[in-house]
Amino acid sequence: MTVAELSEIRRLLKDGKFEYKIVKNTLAKIAALQTPVSIAKESFKGPIGIAIGYEDPVLTVKKILEYSKKNEKLKVSIGVIEGILCQSDDLKAVAEIPPRAVLLSILAGGLEAPLNKLAGALNATLSKFIFVITALKNKREA
Repeated sequence: MTVAELSEIRRLLKDGKFEYKIVKNTLAKIAALQTPVSIAKESFKGPIGIAIGYEDPVLTVKKILEYSKKNEKLKVSIGVIEGILCQSDDLKAVAEIPPRAVLLSILAGGLEAPLNKLAGALNATLSKFIFVITALKNKREA
């Protein structure tokens, strides 16, 4: 990759949540010792690019794969997500997952729905009771 292409990928990942570095494989192997990345050290051959995401691993994978579609020179072969070694196909599947904020909102909606239904059922029961009491009162007055 050219310097301009490397600058472009760094600019894409610049917002503070990500880093992209090109390192020698020997340095990467030494740095990976006793870390979750050590499971990938056998794949470190030649100069390698390392993308690090500090918040949402799915977003990191999406951005890297998005750039690799625009630039054929960037080959994504493996990744380590939460200590799990992922091959290229696995990374593509991970990129299909919605962002963390969307998943949390789906979870919150799923937790809220039964409570809303329970509240509606209790309110309906109370409304029916009040309707019956009102009907009895009107019947006695008539």
